[in-house]
Amino acid sequence: MLLGVDYYPEQWDSALMESDMDIMLEMGCNVIRIAEFSWHLMERAEGQYDFSFFDRVIAEAKKRGLKVILGTPTAAIPAWLAHKHPDILAWFESGKKRAFGGRHVYCFNSPVMYEYSGRIIRAMAEHYRDEEQVAAWQIDNELGHEGSDVCYCPQCHRAFQGFLKEKFEGSIDRLNEAYGTAFWSQEYNCFEEIPLPTETITTHNPALRLDWERFCSKSIVDFANFQIRLIREIVPGAVILHDFPGGGLDKHVDYSEVAGNLDVAAYNNYPVWGGQKEPLAPHETAFGLDYIRGLRRQNFWITEAIMGAQGHDVTGFLPRPNQAKMWSYQGMAHGCESVMYFRFRGGRKGAEQFCYGILDADNVKRRKFYEVQSFFHDIRKYQAAMEAPLKSHVAIVYDYDSLASFRIQRQSILLDCQGEMKKLYKAFYDRNVPVDVIPASAGLSGYQIVLLPQMIIARPEFQKRVKEFVSSGGTLVLTYRNAVKDTDNNLPFGETVPVGYQELAGVSVAETESLQEIYAFPVTGQGEFEGQNGQGGIFRDMLETEDAEVLYRYGDEFYTQYAAVTRKRWGSGTVYYLGCALDETVTSNLMGTILAEHQIETIPSDDGVEVAVRGDHTQRVRMYINHNARAASAGEVTLEPFGCRIEEIG
Repeated sequence: MLLGVDYYPEQWDSALMESDMDIMLEMGCNVIRIAEFSWHLMERAEGQYDFSFFDRVIAEAKKRGLKVILGTPTAAIPAWLAHKHPDILAWFESGKKRAFGGRHVYCFNSPVMYEYSGRIIRAMAEHYRDEEQVAAWQIDNELGHEGSDVCYCPQCHRAFQGFLKEKFEGSIDRLNEAYGTAFWSQEYNCFEEIPLPTETITTHNPALRLDWERFCSKSIVDFANFQIRLIREIVPGAVILHDFPGGGLDKHVDYSEVAGNLDVAAYNNYPVWGGQKEPLAPHETAFGLDYIRGLRRQNFWITEAIMGAQGHDVTGFLPRPNQAKMWSYQGMAHGCESVMYFRFRGGRKGAEQFCYGILDADNVKRRKFYEVQSFFHDIRKYQAAMEAPLKSHVAIVYDYDSLASFRIQRQSILLDCQGEMKKLYKAFYDRNVPVDVIPASAGLSGYQIVLLPQMIIARPEFQKRVKEFVSSGGTLVLTYRNAVKDTDNNLPFGETVPVGYQELAGVSVAETESLQEIYAFPVTGQGEFEGQNGQGGIFRDMLETEDAEVLYRYGDEFYTQYAAVTRKRWGSGTVYYLGCALDETVTSNLMGTILAEHQIETIPSDDGVEVAVRGDHTQRVRMYINHNARAASAGEVTLEPFGCRIEEIG
């Protein structure tokens, strides 16, 4: 278990280094994370590598038994590189080049970026290949974050055309057919005519835009894999990680693909950031943690845990006493096994002056220091439990192409796919039932309940796996806007929605509509749900049942003949279809019914009190976490505001 801090000694007088590390030891650290933004310090002029500064940092760490996570510095290129090769800079959609001065300003398809990145990484890896203090290598920093996941420069344009030429095996006719370019006279005579989907009148072809999304993702995945391969070539056996930012499901990159070749998926966990009035709801933070765990379906690290207020230009919300420590416990409850706090000391200069650390610029140990010390002291007693795999019976499955399809054609101005996932997730979270949030490429075996919210792209190979899951006794939950399009982002001809699932679900979508209200119509319970009425909205499918049981009907004028929610027994399993966005109560009741059908244990607790079980036969614990600013309970356990408790169990 690695417990430590993100340390930027290059931003401070080097005379502080030894006392800094002594303070870290006092706090309970056993690791520091360094060097991720220090390209210029290591290469002040082209080809002149100097690692002496970090040699000293690592030497001082070694004296104290502190391990090191060493970052490749590619997230922030040096000024001399941008000056010598301005084409390395990415372009905004407007055609304006990004200015040097921020971070992630480079183009992922720049040959120059590959060349110079390869040089600095090779030099670092060769220099530190035998350094025993290096516990792990971190590649880059928060790939694709803050809008850096798209670039519209000429290099990207040529690379995109090449991507399409390879995909369609050099046949422009195949592309024209797949895209339906006869619409609006968009036929291309050659790949060189294909534009980037920049601003135009009305909108670009949806099939072109989906391939652009795939191209953007591939560009970042390729760059990540380039760094991974290089480090593995030079440092065999190296542990390689990447620190993923929040909001991964909204990015133009599939983070599950980035994570595929890593040894560890790491997360920079910020439940609150500058400009937010208050932190995210507890279940939303939990969802983000479970999403990161799902990237590789294994335990993860938190490389940036919040302790002080955070913000760039806008100063953020200050976590209340014990609140940030509580978020660290929550991370461990959801599969984290190592934690580093951002940052050891807040900066005096630069863009992150208001990203406060454990120590502030006055260098005085106060409450935040003692909270971290307390957490480190407490959590290391449960190392075996925290390092054991976390097992879930429930999975929410997402699909990168489907999320991209909704970015391209949102269909309802109120539809937030990630928000709909979180609504379903909350029904399990509130019952303290663990959930895996996994990509569609992951296997489904081992789960009892699988939810497929808004998976609009229909893939026969995936649907085959889904049917096998249901036939073997699993419960599948489909939602509206499921299996509507083919893999080219087009509507299949002669197929009724849900395409490929009609027989499985026992329903067909007769008509559909987008609503401009969260709750636009009533839904009325049927059978065992008689009297359990509620509200629906955002979007809805008018469901005609074939051999499915109706659980809810639409209760508004004109549409009472259509089902809103159905259930069908299929093989040894069951398929539910949710035809609209349902209110929280109805959603919770439905998920509660499904849990009861599988006899999955739930743990009652007050609102805002989370209970999790971690560990295996070596060590097993129950964790109680109070997200409330007031005392609250789970069973006989009462917790103070933002309080946490860990109990060993048999």
